[in-house]
Order: sequence, then structure tokens, then C-alpha cells
Amino acid sequence: MTRIAIIGAGPAGLSAAASLAAAGHSVTVIEREPEPGGIPRHCGHSPYGLREYRRLLSGRAYARRLAATARAAGAHIRLSTHVTALHPGGRIDLLAPEGPETLTPDRVLLAMGCRESSRAARMIGGTKPGGVLNTGALQGLVYLDHLTPFRRPVILGSEMVAFSALLTCRHAGIRPVAMIEPGPRPTARFPAALLPKALGVPLLTGTQITAIEGEERVRAIHLAKPKGAQRIEADGLILTGLFRPETQLLRPGPVQIDPGTGGPQIDQYGRCSDPAYFAAGNLLRGVETAGHCWAEGRAVAQAILADLDGRLPAPETGCTLTPAAPLRYVLPQRVITGDLPPAFPRLHLRLAEPARGTALLTAPEAETALGQIDSRPERRLSLPLPTPRGPSAEITLRQP
Repeated sequence: MTRIAIIGAGPAGLSAAASLAAAGHSVTVIEREPEPGGIPRHCGHSPYGLREYRRLLSGRAYARRLAATARAAGAHIRLSTHVTALHPGGRIDLLAPEGPETLTPDRVLLAMGCRESSRAARMIGGTKPGGVLNTGALQGLVYLDHLTPFRRPVILGSEMVAFSALLTCRHAGIRPVAMIEPGPRPTARFPAALLPKALGVPLLTGTQITAIEGEERVRAIHLAKPKGAQRIEADGLILTGLFRPETQLLRPGPVQIDPGTGGPQIDQYGRCSDPAYFAAGNLLRGVETAGHCWAEGRAVAQAILADLDGRLPAPETGCTLTPAAPLRYVLPQRVITGDLPPAFPRLHLRLAEPARGTALLTAPEAETALGQIDSRPERRLSLPLPTPRGPSAEITLRQP
């Protein structure tokens, strides 16, 4: 019998599986893909593995190492198996190659990861030719299928994953004609933004893609720039970033979704609104690095172990945190009263627009300064985890 089920065999799920199985529990990892490893298994380039294994690995080697570590600890990884429904109390329905079944573990860790926003979600007009891919599809074609889907694409976005797409193109002999960023400056921190220039790829900021031109294949990309419209000849378009948690399985279900992150609401132990469920990794708020998700999976695994031993504070003792504009979200969304070390020792935030000021914890009885913020949207921010009293508090930003 499986005591702990983990849905998703990416860095968070596999690191948690290794920790839980090493503690002597029966652990089953459920993965819909035919191979474990999550997003990194599509990446033929480095750097991966420095935090986890003290060595530089390619994404594919890193994914294999994660799976091997989990299996060596005793975890069972079930591939090509789909979870079809989640029920209160941790009961889950599966569709496996051999047929449907139901599992009733004591705890379930949700680690399904995230996905990039589609063309439709980005409201890009024009025709619908072939050659429009997200980063994951590009890397799968290049590294797994050894195909070259185009020769002169445009890359949309400047998050870290966009630079991963640049490296994938370089590996395949593809020469992007431009990198497009709608914002006034690159999203990724310095020095990542130097890579396009080093590879001879123009980086156009403050620029929107308005339409795609082409019939069977992309022929050109139409842009709106600060100084007017422009048409760039290209044979493909790579859509990068704007990650969204993979929550289709959670709607409807026993786990409450946070409107800011788009992922499950959790307390500082990774525990969801239904206490049989925990969550970790990029399911919580879109994209973070593989190493970050790996560490998060290990931390939440320790919280699950504490919960199985009856040491986790009761969820009813918590305070709900609500972000106020210009903050887009806070994570965790609940802080529970208790002395057990948290899986999330810091409060993670993102902005809805560029802003700076003092982050405040505002409750009916007091206002507490948490720290200074000066940043842009899509950049990870963290502050010390507050210890509020009462059933609710607001996280605000006092701007100068």
C-alpha cells in the first residue's frame, strides 16, 4: 500500500520522493509522461545540478540523476499514468496503461509544475501557420527528436527561459533574427541580458507582437514599436515565459486555488486547504529554477514527515495573508501558529507593476514593517516570514 503519493516527476516531486522514501515510507510518484524528470529532461544544455550534486550537468543528465536518486531511496515511479480526479481526504483516481484504479494514500504531494502561456492567451493576431512553438516544445524537438523546426525564428520574452531558448537554438544551428520584450527592459537579471548581444541577436524592448503572417509556415512577424510598426521576416516564433501553474487537475477539486499565483493556497509547511494534500515546486506560482524547486520539494517532504508523526500545528491556528496592489501575490497565503521550522521560511512576493517602497504587514491591531522592495514584475522577491496574530492580515506596500 502506498502511504504517500506524489503527482509529478519533476525536480520538486522527485526530491520529495527521495527524502520520504529514505525515511522508510512507501512512496509512489505518478507521472503522465513516458520519462521522469520534468522540464529539465528537455534541456540539453547546462547549468543544472550545482546545488544538488555539486557538479555541472545538462538538463537531461540532471533529470536522470533525480530519478535514479528517488529510485535508489526506494520510491516507485509510475510512468504514462494520468491522475483523472482528486477527492477530499487524499483519494485519487488514476488511468494507467493497464486500466483505471484508485489510490487512498495518507498524504498526497502535488508537484505538477507549470506551463508557458499559449499564443491565444497572449492575444497575438494574424494567421495560424506552423512554426509557432513554446520553449518546451522547441527543446523536445531539438534534444529529444533531433529535429530543426526552423532556421530564423523570433523569440518572444526575456525571462530566464528565453535565454534557455537562445542556447537551444545555438545548439541546433538556428539563428534567431530578434528577441522581443514588451516591457521597457529585460525581465531576467543582469548579466543574462548580455547573451543576445554576444550571440548577435537584436533585443527589442518596449515592443509588442501584433500579428503572425504566413500560410503553411511562418513568413513574417508584425511588431508595434515605440517609433511605429515594423515587419520582420522570420520562419518561426518561439513563445517563452509567462508561466502558469498546471492546475487543470485541481478544477474542481478539494484544494483551494489562489487567484494571485494561480496555484494552490498553502501554509508555511506546504499544506493545502485540504490537509491531506501538500504542494511544492512550480505548481505554486509559475516558474522558478529547477534547483529552487528541488530544495522546496525536500523541505515540504520534511513537513509531510512531521505531519505523519502528528507534529505539524493544526491548520485552524493560522492567519490568512492578502496582498494589496501593487503586490500581485504572496506565498504562503496562510501562516500557522507553531514552533516547527517551516518549509517556507520566507514570504515570496511578486509585483503587478514596477514599484518600490516598504512592505508592511497590516493587521487590525498593528502595522509591522517587513522590508524594502524595489523591483519589477516577474522577479522573485522574498521577505522574512511574518508571525501575525488574528485570523487575517494584509500585505501592503507604502510607496515614497
